[in-house]
Amino acid sequence: MENISTNKAPAAIGPYSQAKLVGNLLFASGQIALVPETGEVVQGGIEAQTEQICKNIGAILEAAGLSFENVVKTTCYLHDINDFAAFNEVYGEYFIGKPARSCVGGLDLPKGVLAEIEIIAEK
Repeated sequence: MENISTNKAPAAIGPYSQAKLVGNLLFASGQIALVPETGEVVQGGIEAQTEQICKNIGAILEAAGLSFENVVKTTCYLHDINDFAAFNEVYGEYFIGKPARSCVGGLDLPKGVLAEIEIIAEK
């Protein structure tokens, strides 16, 4: 088992790691819309937050030598399920391989963000 960490994604804000590589599988912790350099939440609504989340995920994938093409499963959390369509617009620009996905809404998320995405990828 290998810890995957990069300063191009937000540091963990609790007792967990950004990601773990176990054999050929990468398990990444849920990413929220934090700017890595400042630790601040991106402003601008669901689209801007989803864009930052995907950038953070991309940085973790890159640190593991992977890309969005390697993602096999995502779990998505939305504060407001009414943001589903706008979230999907940005999500679809990154996850073009259409991994398996679960998406739930109506949740209070860390730091008051509007969305969170966690991934599993295969090397």
